Amino acid sequence: MTVYPMPPPLPVRSVLDLPLVDGALPLAISVAGVVAAVFLAWPRGRRWHRPAALVVAGAALVPAVAAVVLNVLWRPTPDVLPARLFVWSGVALAAVLAGAVAARRGRRMTRLFVVPAVLLVLATSGVKVNAIYGYYPTPRPLLGLADPNALDPARVPHRTGTAVAPVRWVPPPDLPARGAVLDLRVPAPVSGFAARPAVVYLPPAALVAGAPRLPVLVLIAGQPGGPRDWLTAGRLAAVLDVFAASHHGLAPVVVVPDATGGTFANPLCVDSPRGAVETYLRRDVPDWIRARFDVDPDPRHWTIGGFSYGGTCALQLAVRAPEVYPALLDVGGQDEPSLGTRAETVRALFGGDDARFRAVNPADLLRTRRYDGVSGTVVVGSAEGDDVGRAARLVDLARSSGMQVRHLVLPGGHSWAVATAALQLTLPDLAARTGLLPTAPR
Repeated sequence: MTVYPMPPPLPVRSVLDLPLVDGALPLAISVAGVVAAVFLAWPRGRRWHRPAALVVAGAALVPAVAAVVLNVLWRPTPDVLPARLFVWSGVALAAVLAGAVAARRGRRMTRLFVVPAVLLVLATSGVKVNAIYGYYPTPRPLLGLADPNALDPARVPHRTGTAVAPVRWVPPPDLPARGAVLDLRVPAPVSGFAARPAVVYLPPAALVAGAPRLPVLVLIAGQPGGPRDWLTAGRLAAVLDVFAASHHGLAPVVVVPDATGGTFANPLCVDSPRGAVETYLRRDVPDWIRARFDVDPDPRHWTIGGFSYGGTCALQLAVRAPEVYPALLDVGGQDEPSLGTRAETVRALFGGDDARFRAVNPADLLRTRRYDGVSGTVVVGSAEGDDVGRAARLVDLARSSGMQVRHLVLPGGHSWAVATAALQLTLPDLAARTGLLPTAPR
């Protein structure tokens, strides 16, 4: 297995852009947390033995129960939550319990340092949990601060119908340095799907008079989650701004529609009693984009992509509606829509009819149909265990159906850090294929 190197890190414009997943900041927090944990766990005589035993028991029992509930009984996500998440949750709980004991039984000097020590251990546990998924790549989304690219929807340029091809466009002197991000509701006249607002990224070239006709990238977030995850966890605006800065303000128009209807909802990107998600994504969303923005209407210049649930969804749309989305980016997706097991999925969303499931299952469609005009990239983290082999088998199956598929294995696990890197690495090929650039930089 060849692991592709990660792209260069995104620029750090302020302290709010410092990396929280790796680098100096999380390392400093972790070192301080270790020192604080040693302080809280330090034995202070025989009267600490019994409370210490209770702390250890509580810190072990509660995460174990949570693991059973979340991974066996409830299953809010089709993916099993990793053991590290529960281990670090146990460490955080142990710090709180040990701090409570120290505050009650410790000497005055000890009590002065209890609260800072507990906070440091909690911060370390948070850093370690965040490293699993990379959900907070920088302090900005963690603090809930507005994105610097945010734009008032009232100022968004409307479609003029006079846009020219990107290769004929000359950037004006007043070209903005950054693209714009906004939240817009995408109507659902055909599907009736009750979607949350979509996130839209408009590159600098789309924000000036005489803007060019740009290709489209539709991205789907994971589950649980929502459209803004690509903006905060996936660092969508930062990635596209860097690309646009190197290409005269040119980049795809990116739309991140809601593909679940709720944070924990899981309609599997199919039309079912849980909502007509497939129709929403293959009819309502493209129709709205073409009517609202000066984009390239040629479907050959449209790409659908996503991370985790979104990656599976992108694969489903590419094989179910290649006339709408003839290119895909699948990051950490599964080879079939799933609520946990095939039996559970068929029973819950397909009325127990396995034939109905096979009619929308990508693996079955790839075995029985040809996809000679479809291209894409399948990305997986090198630490994703069985999913690494599953992605390789999916790539082989897709290629046997006629698809032109690029396969990338990146360092890391099932995380937004891998999704961000995948977007960085695939943008040049996407731009060349969609006519945004004359050739693909290598």
